[in-house]
Amino acid sequence: MHDNLNSSLAGKVAIITGSGKGIGEEIALLFARQGAKVVVTARSENDIRRVADSIKRAEGQAHAVMADIGTATGVKSLIAGVTGHFQHIDILVHNAGIFPYDPIEEMSDDAWQSVMDVNLNSAFRLSKACLPKMKEQGGGRMLFTSSIQGNSAAVPGCAHYATSKAGLNGFIRAAALEFARHNITVNGVEPGLTLTPGVERAIPEQKRKKMAHSIPLNRWGTPGEVASAMLYLASDAAAYITGQTIVIDGGATLPVFRT
Repeated sequence: MHDNLNSSLAGKVAIITGSGKGIGEEIALLFARQGAKVVVTARSENDIRRVADSIKRAEGQAHAVMADIGTATGVKSLIAGVTGHFQHIDILVHNAGIFPYDPIEEMSDDAWQSVMDVNLNSAFRLSKACLPKMKEQGGGRMLFTSSIQGNSAAVPGCAHYATSKAGLNGFIRAAALEFARHNITVNGVEPGLTLTPGVERAIPEQKRKKMAHSIPLNRWGTPGEVASAMLYLASDAAAYITGQTIVIDGGATLPVFRT
């Protein structure tokens, strides 16, 4: 698939939030290999420098901008850093997100608000900030990393996370309708269990294997598989798709009828 999509990202500027590690890093590396000028952004300067340098060593184009997109000031700083370096914004991939564990009974207002700010409120702020450039250019792509917890699954202790992703799915649909007249498509992906380096460190191997048994494909997904779906949605091949999300969960959320 990647060869067929190669030309569609050539020369396009792609902002990828949360791209200092995990899924975001894989998206950044893949988009760069497909010719995009990638803006690598996260809260850790060391992480984004490492990813940007990796892209440059592979003869790709990257620009690192440290920003906390969980704040309005951080979003403004990011967009200023992008427009000060590139002349346009073609693709926004809002992948940054936090996934804390807080049972509702014990959850503080601050814990709830922090998840909403990073996962959901930032989607509104980033989209609004990128909109003028995309309108001026005659089109663009806005993409979001949601989760199967948004509409199809639940995990105890993650009510704030699930709520933020359900809200994100609603935002995708509404924004798609509003931005369609400007030739801007708005879509997302909903990953299930994804084996990032952070997950590998946090969950022992035996427990991960046990969790995989609940998935029809009997394995965890990879960050690269999520990145491939993002590449498709960012490409010209997906020009007629908007307001949609692609579920990437190995069949985990499929209904099962016992016979």
